[in-house]
Amino acid sequence: MAKDKSLKPDTKPPKRKKLSSHASEVHEEEMMNTKVQKKRKKMEVEEAPVQIPDVTITEVDNKQKKEKKRKKKQVAEQTQKTKQTEISDPPRCPERTHEPEGEEDLSPEERRVLERKMKKILKKEEKKRLKAEGVTSEKTEASGSTAPQQALDYLTCWAENRTEWKFQKTRQTWLLQHMFDSEKIPDEKFSVLLQYLEGLRGGAKDTTVQKALALVEESGKAPEDTAVQQRAHRAKEVIQLLS
Repeated sequence: MAKDKSLKPDTKPPKRKKLSSHASEVHEEEMMNTKVQKKRKKMEVEEAPVQIPDVTITEVDNKQKKEKKRKKKQVAEQTQKTKQTEISDPPRCPERTHEPEGEEDLSPEERRVLERKMKKILKKEEKKRLKAEGVTSEKTEASGSTAPQQALDYLTCWAENRTEWKFQKTRQTWLLQHMFDSEKIPDEKFSVLLQYLEGLRGGAKDTTVQKALALVEESGKAPEDTAVQQRAHRAKEVIQLLS
């Protein structure tokens, strides 16, 4: 019996359709583009710069403020140490032989401020030294000796040149305080002073009268004291003038 060939199974796999040359080229181009993109991404990741967080302005300002406070504190401590050293042993001709610690970090303005402080300290110490040696007392005596002369000149100007005369309370106060002392105000000036007192008003007049009355009362307790009696004599003239 002849076998029917049409009943035999077809064991051969179906053949794949061959891609056309144009489709093959497109596929290869896409594969290449994909590879290139992957390489670029990899290179971008590797070459990407490390981002450094920005320091805020507030943090920078705080650091600068802390640094300035630290420098000022160092300067203040050094100034205090210098002052204590100079008090214990003040130099006659003070010279700065060294710079305070931290001064090399100071700005020009801070350096000038520090120098002014040092000069003031040295000047105070020099005054103390001179006062201890008696120099200040001599200057005080010299300046004090001019006060009586200025008061007498004030009185003379009032009497002789009234157009140029100007009222000065300090000169008048000195005259009223020493008017009963013949050593400070001679008799020829006292007569001029009596004329000046004719225009005295207000509290100054009342105070002068009370002082004169006290001197008259004091003279009764010391009748043999020539100086007391002389002041009392002037006081009586003042009372008679102003009463």
